[in-house]
Amino acid sequence: MTLRICTYNIHKGFSQFNRRMVVHDLRERLRSLDVDLVFLQEVQGLHINHAVRHADWPQRPQHEFLAEDVWCQTAYGGNAVYDHGHHGNAILSRHAILSSDNQDVSDHRFERRGLLHCEVSLPGLDVPLHCVCVHLGLMAGSRRRQMEALAERMERLAPDGAPLIIAGDFNDWRNRADDLLGRRLGLVEAFGREGGRPPRSFPSALPFFRLDRIYVRGFSVSRAQVHFGEPWSRISDHAALTADLEFAR
Repeated sequence: MTLRICTYNIHKGFSQFNRRMVVHDLRERLRSLDVDLVFLQEVQGLHINHAVRHADWPQRPQHEFLAEDVWCQTAYGGNAVYDHGHHGNAILSRHAILSSDNQDVSDHRFERRGLLHCEVSLPGLDVPLHCVCVHLGLMAGSRRRQMEALAERMERLAPDGAPLIIAGDFNDWRNRADDLLGRRLGLVEAFGREGGRPPRSFPSALPFFRLDRIYVRGFSVSRAQVHFGEPWSRISDHAALTADLEFAR
């Protein structure tokens, strides 16, 4: 069984420095990747002011707008809530989402973070695939505590080597996740494989920082790719990552 996945920080549907609203271009670029599962960060669930200012602002939440007619199942976890709206993480799936839960792992009130955990049913797989979409904090201490919370959750809910994908914006430019999370849960980083380095993914015009990750367990990685430069750099300040996976029986 093969599975193609993507993780992407979509910057709330705006280009770098919020110069342009690009959610329509974003939808077309995502569809061009032809993936089964999409892990999205900075997804705008609601923004009343944008809906007033932009005539073509989607009437539905961004994750539903992006998924329409391609990904039949969606899950959303709102983390940052404010007077005029909210944003958070989302998972889009071509396969049935059996359950979803958003765990609040905010480390302080100025930076709201959550872990969106879904169980997905895959054909030919007799146990659910655990998928977690993350957007970790900017401070090293916050990230460490958030990764510890994530590891504790998956040890409890996905034990005994259950198939697992954790993807998102880790903000982990010093690559602490391999030690704090990867080894503890038996994960393989899709780009670094065995002991290699994660991909450069920020800024999207010419990536330098290694912020975004795809970690897998129970799968082998046949191909991994960073999507940066034109036209991706016109959509978000982060590059999109894709990985082709094969279930390790």
